[in-house]
Amino acid sequence: MPTYEYECTKCGHHFEQFQSMRDVPLRKCPKCKKAALKRLVGGGAGLIFKGSGFYITDYRKPGQTRPSEGDSKAAADPKPAAEAKPAKAEGAKASPPPATSPKK
Repeated sequence: MPTYEYECTKCGHHFEQFQSMRDVPLRKCPKCKKAALKRLVGGGAGLIFKGSGFYITDYRKPGQTRPSEGDSKAAADPKPAAEAKPAKAEGAKASPPPATSPKK
């Protein structure tokens, strides 16, 4: 529930009231008891995110772990560099890809 600011146009009393958005704005000043309150437009509170990343920790499924650095690179590049096709130049013969030695 938000906090609203009010000011009395008769006596100048300024105060804040914690109330629901659905509540009718106040009319009667608590100081002078006259129906001269005006609800002020507030700037609102700033939104502050603290921590290492709310989206990573707050919305994670139970049992799901954070991806490691190697996993994120593999997901970003679907084809390994060895499988990438070389660019063909116009009018030049296509040469076979270089042979790679098997991994041990």
